Amino acid sequence: MYSSLIGVVIAVLVVAIAVRMAVKVLSEYERAVVFRLGRIQEPKGPGVVLVAPFADRVQRIDLRTHTYDVAPQDLITRDNVTVQVNAVTYYNVVDPVRAVVAIEDYQVGTQQVAQTTLRSIIGQVSLDDLLTKREDINQRLQQIIDDVTNPWGVKVTIVEVKDVLLPESMRRAMARQAESERDRRAKVIHAIGEQEAAENLAKAAEVMEAHPAAMHLRTLSSMLELGAEQNSTVVFPLPMELLRLFEAVGQHAQRDTTTAPEPPPSPE
Repeated sequence: MYSSLIGVVIAVLVVAIAVRMAVKVLSEYERAVVFRLGRIQEPKGPGVVLVAPFADRVQRIDLRTHTYDVAPQDLITRDNVTVQVNAVTYYNVVDPVRAVVAIEDYQVGTQQVAQTTLRSIIGQVSLDDLLTKREDINQRLQQIIDDVTNPWGVKVTIVEVKDVLLPESMRRAMARQAESERDRRAKVIHAIGEQEAAENLAKAAEVMEAHPAAMHLRTLSSMLELGAEQNSTVVFPLPMELLRLFEAVGQHAQRDTTTAPEPPPSPE
């Protein structure tokens, strides 16, 4: 009786193990790549998948987007500047069969390609391009890595250079360069302002010369501005005609002095 009971228990265990091996439950983001006696089958899933126990070998493939953070690396740019660069890579499997058959480990392969491509591309660009043309560099990285991983059934969607760390001496030099550039722009803008002010003053002088009353109006306006400040300055306006009168009288007196007859000589 005990032997029959043991046989029943063993049979139940064998059936349970067989059922466990035959029934696979896959999540929505998973696919099952089945090898039946070494031969590849069509990927299955998601949901409940039935396989042949002891004859099928199942490998699960995650179709979600994977993120790989490339560790900071000391790189040399084209203009021989040492920088420390790190990046992030986003990729996902689009063909589960190729991801299993074409490469031993698609995750390790993609990560290695991302590291080597980052070193190669950074070595081909200058420091200025690395700092100002980040979007172009990201597109080049994504295209090159995707071309390599495409035969593996892996799609690289985004590659972003996260941070660029410069040496302290280089940062100080760039700060001095930026300060000098700002000073240069300030001087240029000041010179342009002086030029425009001179041109406007020349035009204003032409208008005032053609219309003398405009000069009086401008003088009165300046006096109002001085009075608005409530200071102790007192301004007495003089008409321009009075100044011209004084000038004419002075010229007439000088002309009379120069043309006066000499006195007759005294008798001896």
